[in-house]
Amino acid sequence: MKIYAYDDELDFVFYDVLGDVVCGGFAMPIRENKAQEIYIVCSGEMMAMYAANNIAKGIVKYANSGSVRLAGLICNSRETAREDELISALAAKIGTTMIHFVPRDNVVQRAEIRRMTVIEYEPQAKQADEYRQLAMKIRDNKNFIIPTPITMDELEELMMEFGIIDQEDESIIGVTAAAEATA
Repeated sequence: MKIYAYDDELDFVFYDVLGDVVCGGFAMPIRENKAQEIYIVCSGEMMAMYAANNIAKGIVKYANSGSVRLAGLICNSRETAREDELISALAAKIGTTMIHFVPRDNVVQRAEIRRMTVIEYEPQAKQADEYRQLAMKIRDNKNFIIPTPITMDELEELMMEFGIIDQEDESIIGVTAAAEATA
C-alpha cells in the first residue's frame, strides 16, 4: 500500500522545506491550501529569525484565501545567548507562541550517522523525550493565528534588546577585518 502526500486518509503531513529568503519552497503547500497548521522551526540566529519572519509574511499572504494559519514557533537550539527568551519574544511580536524549545544534543548526530531517528536509536534518551513532548504539543495545539510579521528594523531592535547585536554603527559597514586591525 502506498501513501501519498495528498491522501485524504492521513492525519498529519509534514513538509520540511527551506525558509530561505530566495527559496520560496515553503509557499507551495501554503498557496495550494495543503497546509493548515504551520510550525516554523528556527533558532536564535539572525538569519533563522529573518527566515521565520518571512514565512510569517507568506502565511499572511494566503491566510485570507485559504485556511492556513501559524500554529507556533519551535526553537531548535543552536545554543545562542538567551535563545529561549529571544524566540519567545519573537513569537509574541508576531502574535504566536514558542510551542517548544528543543535543546541541542549530540545524540541527534549519532542517530543521523546510522540513518535513524533519535527515538529509534536511543528511545530512552532525554532528547527522545523532547521529541515526544513536542509531538504531544503539536497534537494538542489549538492556537492557530494569522501572524503579524515584523519589519527588519523591529527584528534588529529585538536582537539589540537581547544583546545579540550591538547598536547599529553605520561607520563599520563595508570595513574589512584587515582595515579594522590597522585602525
